[in-house]
Amino acid sequence: MEEIMTDKQFKTILEMFGMILDGCEDLEEAKEKVKRLLEEQKNKSE
Repeated sequence: MEEIMTDKQFKTILEMFGMILDGCEDLEEAKEKVKRLLEEQKNKSE
């Protein structure tokens, strides 16, 4: 089944990504934060 993202969902994701990047010194720190968030989300769904 194909999922279609609404404009509102896309905007929300970009805003959240912006918040993550605001506190980062460099690209590596941003990648690590995203990785941790993905792992936390994975753990919640198990």
